[in-house]
Amino acid sequence: MWGVSTALATLLLALSGCDAHQDNKASAAGAEPPPPQVLFSKVTKRDVPSYLEAVASLDGYVNADIRARVRGYLSSQDYKEGSFVKANQRLFNIERTEHQSAVTSAQATLSRTQALAERGRQQLTRVQALFNSGAISQQQIDDATADYVSTQAQVEGAKAQLQTAQLNLSYTEVRSPINGIAGVASVRVGNLVGQEGPTLLTTVSQIDPMRVSFPVSERDYVTYQKRFRQLSQRDLAWAQKQFAKLSHGENAENDDPGVELMLSDGSVYPQRGVVVTAGRAFDPSTGTIQMQALIPNPDGLLRPGQYGRVRLRRPQSGQDSLTVPQKALISMQGTYSLGIIGDDDKVQLRRVRVGESVSGTSVIEDGVREGERVVVEGVQKISDGQRVTAKPAPEATASAAVDPNSKRIN
Repeated sequence: MWGVSTALATLLLALSGCDAHQDNKASAAGAEPPPPQVLFSKVTKRDVPSYLEAVASLDGYVNADIRARVRGYLSSQDYKEGSFVKANQRLFNIERTEHQSAVTSAQATLSRTQALAERGRQQLTRVQALFNSGAISQQQIDDATADYVSTQAQVEGAKAQLQTAQLNLSYTEVRSPINGIAGVASVRVGNLVGQEGPTLLTTVSQIDPMRVSFPVSERDYVTYQKRFRQLSQRDLAWAQKQFAKLSHGENAENDDPGVELMLSDGSVYPQRGVVVTAGRAFDPSTGTIQMQALIPNPDGLLRPGQYGRVRLRRPQSGQDSLTVPQKALISMQGTYSLGIIGDDDKVQLRRVRVGESVSGTSVIEDGVREGERVVVEGVQKISDGQRVTAKPAPEATASAAVDPNSKRIN
């Protein structure tokens, strides 16, 4: 009996322990996890520069196509491709024997017609003397006069032929019409050029300053029309005066901060330019008008055919803007939201309208108020209505300096 009682007691004790273990497991499974820890920053007001940006194409101030204007074999190339050449510098030679022969022939024709004209003049003089003495008729003097006038016309024609031949001979020396950078030759020595029209030999480009072409929307053109007034009075001389002001850190005429150029690697070109030309009309398919700026290029870094982005600062824009760190933005299907932490430490995912973004700071145009707390670290942990443990973000995380010369981010 004693042994049975002992076994029964042991069994009951084991069952009791099992139940207690199950209760502990159930209790642990039902416990709520602690709220996620996040870092927040407050919505602040600050001046953020606003820019008009557009894709830009670059071209030389002057691009001169160098063509063979006469027929012949290319006998020499007298410049180094890609080098700077001066105006009137010889670039190519075309074999000149044929054209020299044409000059000699034209000179001979001119001499012959001049001799005929002189003989006609002398004959007219004799006929006039005979006519005055009554020895010949009016018809004879008329014939002599006509012969003389005809030979005079032949002389003028021969002079024109000689001038054309001499001009063609001069075209065998192909010279640069401008100072600039000469491109790669399109043909090589020994090729026949000018056979079926002027053959393109190379192109010389004046690259200081450069022309920068870019589109401007109708809205921006109308809103900032002061910047685009009196463009017809802006020429190269005017632009060079503005370059001098801009290089000394001043603004150009009408307090214009100038045009900035961002290169394909995202860097900002160190020289600023000025707008000098607007197109004739707006493109109805895009709602934009083509603008052109000049930008100095003293070191020759910029070359025709390059692409970049121009940036024109909008005056009186971006002042007292509501800003948040850009890393706080939650992007989804083209829209943006922020995690706003309420007084009860619960998160509200609120859709916002985003403006300019500069140096890690985004302008919020609508959807937030100054002083509200937004999640900047731990964004991936939060959901709408979730309670969080919020701590202020360190200064380096919560704010970013706004550099007006920095790359625009979006």
